[in-house]
Order: sequence, then C-alpha cells, then structure tokens
Amino acid sequence: MIEPIFLAEAAINGIMLGGILALLALGLNLIFGVIDIVWIAYVDLVMVCMYVLYFVVQVYGWPFWLGALAAMAFGAALGVGVHLLIITPILGSAPVNQLLATGGLLFFLQSFATFLWTTDHKSVRLALPSWEIGGIFLPATRLIPFAISILALAGLYVFLTRTYVGTAIRAVSQDREAMALMGASPQRIYIVTSAVGGLMAGLAGALLLFQYSVHPFFGGQFGPLTFMICVLGGLGNMVGAFVASFVMSEIISIAGVVWSTEMGYVIAFVVFIVMIFARPGGILARRQ
Repeated sequence: MIEPIFLAEAAINGIMLGGILALLALGLNLIFGVIDIVWIAYVDLVMVCMYVLYFVVQVYGWPFWLGALAAMAFGAALGVGVHLLIITPILGSAPVNQLLATGGLLFFLQSFATFLWTTDHKSVRLALPSWEIGGIFLPATRLIPFAISILALAGLYVFLTRTYVGTAIRAVSQDREAMALMGASPQRIYIVTSAVGGLMAGLAGALLLFQYSVHPFFGGQFGPLTFMICVLGGLGNMVGAFVASFVMSEIISIAGVVWSTEMGYVIAFVVFIVMIFARPGGILARRQ
C-alpha cells in the first residue's frame, strides 16, 4: 500500500509539472487560435531554444538568467521565421498540407540537431537547494520553474486582456474577416502571435532545462502530451488548455507513484480518449 505522504508528494509534483505543461499548451493554443494552424513542431522549437541556452551557459559562461533571455529572444525570432517561411505560403491551403509542412519542419529540426550535436544528452549544471516540509521534498529545480511559469501565464493573460495588441489578437482569433474589414491587418497580428508563441517556447525551454537534459528527440517526450492537452482543453481554448494541463500532469504524477511512469502515461491517454468521446469540443466546451 502506498503511503499517503508519497501520494501527497506526487500530487505536489504534478502541480509543479502542470505549470510548465500549461506554458507549452498555451503557447501552441495561442498560435492555433489566431492563425488556425497547429504547429506540430512546436515542442521541437522548444528543443532548439534549450540548445541555445545550453551553449551560451555551459560553453560561453553566460549567467543562466541571461542565457534564458537569449533563448526567449531566439524563440521569438524563430517563431517569426517559421511563420514567414513556412506558414504564410500555406495559409488557406488544405489542412493536410499544413500538417505535412509543420510535420516536415519537425523532422528537419530533429535531423539537423542530430547532425550538429549528435544524440548525446546535454544538461546545464545548477547547484540549487532542496527543502523538506512535513516529509515532502521540494527541490528548487521544480519550485522555481513552476513559480516563473505561473508568473508568465499571468503576464500572458494581462497582455491579451489589457493591451491594444492583445485585444487585437483576441479579436482576430474570434473573427479575422471582420477585423480585416475594419482596417486591421491580420498578417501583422499573425506575426506578433508567432513571436509571442516563440517567446513562450523559449521560456518553456529554459524552465525545462532546470530538470531535463536536451537532445534532438526531446520533442517526442513532451510533444504528443502537449498536443493531447490542447485537444483535451479545446483547440484555441486558453482556459481549457490551462485546466487540462493540470489534469494530465496530476494523472501522470500520481499514477507514476502508484504504478509506474509508463502506466501513468497510459492512463492519461485512456482518460484523453474517454474525454474526447464524452466532450469532443474540450472539457470546458459548452453543451449545445
């Protein structure tokens, strides 16, 4: 029988993991909600940003915080580049062409990263403390990323609801044709959205590097899970993605303690399938 203290620790770890998953899911969902294209390679962009942070910190000796800012800036530039070079030419094309284009980007990034850096796992060495409260261990490598991710999500909410550009992004996501008739430029909003999504990818990469090593196939570890969260929360539904992130992280974390990590992912996938049949529009979708 599992001790209650272990279940409590697993639940807390699930909450902390959920913060980073929410950052990934909301970045992907923001792009889909505005541009109406799912970036299959989104987590692979995160992987590239993690490599940027690794090299500027471990090779060139930058402070971690400065390297994180560099990774975020690189992620924003990468997001704009992906939109201009890959997404813009296929806007309005068949969905299958869009999936093939972003899927092709995924394989390109994985292959290019393997060519440049091999498949070796690379990590940033951080000497951070860990605390014990009531028998539950709380490492700084989990607490710091969780706190920063929540602050970043709050900042994203303020940006989308309290700024002119954020309001324009939400308006385009609701009715891009009407916005075009009112004189707004959807193309400019697309570029800004891609930059914000890329910046969030860079931040997520920096926070993930607190706990995980980076390798060319890192996207396979979090990519499917991020996509599942977006679908479970409702594609384009930011609140739904936020809630789904914590639901899935708790399932994986607690089931990982009760059974195994692999079984945790299996149970999460089963819950995903059941919920998709029960609520195809997402867990927060309104009933018709």
